[in-house]
Amino acid sequence: MRNIITIQHTQSVQHTNGMVGSWTDWDLTEHGIEQAKRIGERLSREIKNQRYVMYSSDLLRAKHTAEIIAGFLGIGLIFTDALREFNLGEAVGKSKEWARKNAICESFPETIDWPETIDDKPFLGAESKREVWNRLLDFHNQIIAKTEENLIIVSHDGTLSLFYALWLGLNIEMLNKCNLSGYTGGVSFMREDSNKNRIISRLNDLSYIK
Repeated sequence: MRNIITIQHTQSVQHTNGMVGSWTDWDLTEHGIEQAKRIGERLSREIKNQRYVMYSSDLLRAKHTAEIIAGFLGIGLIFTDALREFNLGEAVGKSKEWARKNAICESFPETIDWPETIDDKPFLGAESKREVWNRLLDFHNQIIAKTEENLIIVSHDGTLSLFYALWLGLNIEMLNKCNLSGYTGGVSFMREDSNKNRIISRLNDLSYIK
């Protein structure tokens, strides 16, 4: 059996200043730093007798979250651009208000940048879900499918939503009809049993930041 823990980065500046996240390199807020410390403290007690390898998006808000948590766990950390949030093209560096007014495709209700179909792109130069799926598939094949190690993955809402679907073996076409969304600071637990069945035992547990 092998375990995978995913962590959505904690509160960052773009959650408070009305700006788009994406590939803009926002850092954590003070509140986000405290949230990351809480996650690190609680995970260190929960998995103290288990060995994990940690991978993180190289964008600052995820990187800072991962560094704090890794410090509590006493483990090394590998950064990769494969775990970055969606690149939103011309919306990078813009406000969320700008994004609402300038999207070029239909989005899921209550979102400004989550296209309804897997091949739509909400802004010029943006990545589609299929394109992010493909870079995650490469990560999956290189890291997850070729090792039995326990993993901790620190990333972003949009990216993790696709990762969960990939982990469960869903066909990408299913993402035209469903979504596995998360919240800031959410911690999820997945495992692969002795028969190679893939299980999500907890999705987006927010108790770690409370």
